Amino acid sequence: MHGPAALPAGANPARRGCGVSEPFPFTEQARRLSGLVVRALGWPPDQFWNATPDELAAIFDWPEARAQMPLSRNELVALMERERNG
Repeated sequence: MHGPAALPAGANPARRGCGVSEPFPFTEQARRLSGLVVRALGWPPDQFWNATPDELAAIFDWPEARAQMPLSRNELVALMERERNG
């Protein structure tokens, strides 16, 4: 009998056999979103982790919430182009 096949560098062994060849980015995305929620909403970590994805989507789809979020790179570039001459 042969042992399990070697995994590529950075691959998550818990995902062996699930047909996914790249590491799952959940951890990094969750870390970024939790930081955004803490800054934008002032939520403590447990409130973030108990929120559903639908609740977070509804909150950040609100025009008022969007106004508090920092500009994306594309938005900043567009603003700089539009206001080129001050």
